[in-house]
Amino acid sequence: MNAMSTVSPVQQEAGIVDRIRALESQYLLQNYARYPLVLQRGKGCYVSDVSGKRYLDFIAGIGVNALGYAHPRMVKVIREQAGLLLHTSNLYYHEYQGPLAERLAKISGLARTFFCNSGTEAMEGAMKMMRSHGRKVHPEKYEIVSLHNSFHGRTLGALSITGQEKYRKDFEPLLPGAKFVPANDLVALEQVVNERTSGIVIEWIQGEGGIFPMSDEYARKARELADRYDALLVFDEIQCGVGRVGKYFAYQLTDPVVLPDIMVAAKPVGCGIPLGVIVANERAAQTIGSAMHGSTFGGGPLACRVGLEFLDILEGLLPQIERTGAYFRMKLEELQRHFSFIREVRGRGLMIGVDLAISGKQIVLDAMEQGLLINCTHDTVLRFLPPYIVTEKEIDRAVRILKKVLKAAAKRDTAS
Repeated sequence: MNAMSTVSPVQQEAGIVDRIRALESQYLLQNYARYPLVLQRGKGCYVSDVSGKRYLDFIAGIGVNALGYAHPRMVKVIREQAGLLLHTSNLYYHEYQGPLAERLAKISGLARTFFCNSGTEAMEGAMKMMRSHGRKVHPEKYEIVSLHNSFHGRTLGALSITGQEKYRKDFEPLLPGAKFVPANDLVALEQVVNERTSGIVIEWIQGEGGIFPMSDEYARKARELADRYDALLVFDEIQCGVGRVGKYFAYQLTDPVVLPDIMVAAKPVGCGIPLGVIVANERAAQTIGSAMHGSTFGGGPLACRVGLEFLDILEGLLPQIERTGAYFRMKLEELQRHFSFIREVRGRGLMIGVDLAISGKQIVLDAMEQGLLINCTHDTVLRFLPPYIVTEKEIDRAVRILKKVLKAAAKRDTAS
């Protein structure tokens, strides 16, 4: 008898997972606390592990897989472009950077785009623009105002303006000149912005910070202060932008719209192909001249073609995102009425956080066991970033799983 025939499918799967984890343990930097799950394929809003078990994915690659998995139009353009031209470098033109920059200008209300590979890179470029702008005014105009609880990336520059000590402490001293103020506190913002301020950076909805939206009044005050002190206003839309809230960008939720000088975005733009963007008005764009900034891989033909295709699809999805987002939030608020440890449901569109009075870590693991992928930020906030193509039927399934695991959490909480 073949020895393998005595091994059950469950044992085979465990063996694959163990081998993969052992390799990573031996050869990778140990900077990720991964879940014990090896994903192999995806279709629509679902992914499957190596055993074939399906999971409803409501974190979507932390907001990257906006069209879910194996979207037929995405697969088609990736296959076509892979057979034509993957990379040229920015020494030469290709067919897709210009059209994508034009599209971004039209939907953002801004003017010019720089292409890079990630949100962190986009923020680094925006920081250089703020510093360059300030230096042209005065050598001491280099301070950047950011918010407590913010998250802007993991490079040294982006960390310097990230308002969470846990991310900064191991790498200090960081760049000088960062000033932090509470979100939505108009008085505190007015007290810290001055002639030395080169820029004000705001996540319109804080993501890693626990899904905290900014108020219209706060955005207007930031715009007023930036104008008063000749500073650049930067909106970080890396997680909350590019359709996530049912608008192209979260700042378009304001009425009337408050335009930034610079907007940075990434995550869903390339639908899994690395692509970040800095989109600026003409005033801010003048801060970066020839040879002052660049990217070897940024804005390649594959990424830009995918970005164009995504924006074509997104245009028709925006009303659906608003509708399904409102439905999901309503269902979560119904759960809130049943579970006293749910303190708040907040967010917009398909970017929603459920703030708990207890730790959410075990709830995430229990949901995964039941076939639902979510995550937890700040230890107590369940974060939901489902694909834009999610349906009410899939939301209902997610809510049923959540109700089951929340009941188990309530029992544990009572027992303790």
